[in-house]
Amino acid sequence: MQNKNLQTMQTFTLKNLPNLDVAVLGALELFTETKIPELNLKKYKKPLVVGSGNGAVTGKILFDGEDVVLADESNYKLKLKKIKDIDGAILISASGSKHAITLAQDFKKRKLETVLLTNNPDAPAKKYIDPDKFFVFPKNKEPYTYNTSTYMSMILGKTKENPEKIKDFILHTTHKQVKKNFKKYDSFYLIVPNEFDAMRELFTTKFDELFQPVVSGRVFTPEQSKHAKSVADNSKELFISFGYDNKLFGKKNNRLNISLPINASYATIMAMVYYTIGKIQEQHPPYFKKGIAKYCAGASKIFNKTISPIVE
Repeated sequence: MQNKNLQTMQTFTLKNLPNLDVAVLGALELFTETKIPELNLKKYKKPLVVGSGNGAVTGKILFDGEDVVLADESNYKLKLKKIKDIDGAILISASGSKHAITLAQDFKKRKLETVLLTNNPDAPAKKYIDPDKFFVFPKNKEPYTYNTSTYMSMILGKTKENPEKIKDFILHTTHKQVKKNFKKYDSFYLIVPNEFDAMRELFTTKFDELFQPVVSGRVFTPEQSKHAKSVADNSKELFISFGYDNKLFGKKNNRLNISLPINASYATIMAMVYYTIGKIQEQHPPYFKKGIAKYCAGASKIFNKTISPIVE
């Protein structure tokens, strides 16, 4: 079955939640057969790029190295007040709800031209957005917090990487390289190339969501790794490097080097790292699967709204 992972993502229930690696392959299969909007946001000289949580991190990735003003719901007003030459807003929200609604409404009052990037064709915030500035990206049904297809589709819209090639590389190269006994490690230190520093927060967050506080995960670039990151010695910490031949950090037998395809960009890195984290998840007890329903019940009370363990 060519798209078996996509079928899994479309049919799973709370009783058989998929691991993160399956979500990655399912997302790539979706993007292979579904058109992704192409993003060309060069219209603005200095836009305000706003998102919450992983949306804010996605903004950093989409505009890495560009002259933009990065903000979130807590500090965007201060940025608008202090920086006078902001000439547009780019709002990033998978659901297009919650903070996105009040942000879009405020920007319209300010007459600040706004683009909305979302995965929800019925996003409540779109009532404040001009139709030609409303971009809907494809996504799969996923377990709560996975956020794999959502933001990867936006990144692909910018980088225009080929999802089928990414999947093929993972299956034919990455899959063989991650065949390691992850069970004996309780800590993982990921090393990502210096030029992908903007992505580190995505990966540390994924460890928080899937494993913490039982299994820990840290993510640094090679240059950051040179500065007192491993003073305390842990023989159960595995150092996994992506596109970097690690001969410096961690015990010699506690190193795993994973190669990257030539000219790899952000979506490729995201897919490969998430896939590897999924394989770690596969070999450890199902902490996430056992705890997510209880967590969502508690979070629903905290936020006074229903939060489902499965996001359709």
